[in-house]
Amino acid sequence: MHYDPRKPRDHGLTYSPFKALVVPRPIGWISSLSTAGVVNLAPYSFFNAVSETPALVMFSSAGVKHSQANIESTGEFVVNLAVWDLRQQVADTGANLAEGQSEADFANLEMVSSVDVKPPRVAKSPAALECKYVKTVDLHGADGTPSNCAMIIGEVIGVYIDDAIITEGRVDLSKAKPISRLGYKDYAVVENIFPLKIPKVE
Repeated sequence: MHYDPRKPRDHGLTYSPFKALVVPRPIGWISSLSTAGVVNLAPYSFFNAVSETPALVMFSSAGVKHSQANIESTGEFVVNLAVWDLRQQVADTGANLAEGQSEADFANLEMVSSVDVKPPRVAKSPAALECKYVKTVDLHGADGTPSNCAMIIGEVIGVYIDDAIITEGRVDLSKAKPISRLGYKDYAVVENIFPLKIPKVE
């Protein structure tokens, strides 16, 4: 089959297959603070690292959600590693709560202080990236048609790693078991890890 994603329902399937084909997508489990000091915690499946030097990450928000508003107001956020042991809490923090309610409280998650930024991190998450807000990029199509989505970019200025997931000087993802988003309501867990070498061409 072939379809044009710009045309609603052109695929003829029960659900759009687009997000089922761009997989697996890492989950940006973003914690931020409102100007009133309320902890916001939300998972974003449009998330990734986009640069190593400087260390930049981004996530995309459909509509101005609490995370985006908080980050643009305070200039800081934290990316918590979403892992198998916390999978239900990751899902719970995706609930659409009212302004002033904390998803961390809703999911019964303990939050602990970060080192370099004010937003706290998830205590039981084995890794966290402390970030300073860089910019928001409003998105649009190739023809200039505006999207309701925006990309929020942050620079990582501090990294927390639980020593329990470090083996012989390397982060051991088999211990962390990060989860990722697939299509529809499906997720995956990183368990089967294997090395591949890129050949050197002289």
